[in-house]
Amino acid sequence: MQQELAGRIPLVVVGFSPAEALAPLADHLGLTGAVLSDTDRRLYRRLGLRRAPVWRVYSPGTLARYAIWKLRGRTLHRPVEDTRQMGGDALLVDGRVERLWRPATPDDRAAPGLVARSARARGHIETG
Repeated sequence: MQQELAGRIPLVVVGFSPAEALAPLADHLGLTGAVLSDTDRRLYRRLGLRRAPVWRVYSPGTLARYAIWKLRGRTLHRPVEDTRQMGGDALLVDGRVERLWRPATPDDRAAPGLVARSARARGHIETG
């Protein structure tokens, strides 16, 4: 994973897990930029980010997949994270939100290219 989006935009990842849980995740994902912990979810609330409804995360298809895994002897573990947290992506300039993407589903995240094009269109990174 890139530390800088499009080579010029510093990437900051904010999670709601404790820092000691985020550090191994950052290593696993190859993140070299800032990885911050927001255990109280203050940033999530300020940005108006939300949790998905139970039916969207645990759809009939997901529950069927879990049932098949269980029948095949796979051990299912309780999630250690909030599986309903939707997350979001934001373009910030000087501490001010320039553009915010709130996902419609848990896996509907802004593509890095979209964020880079948005920054470029606002004159925050050079074209070319």
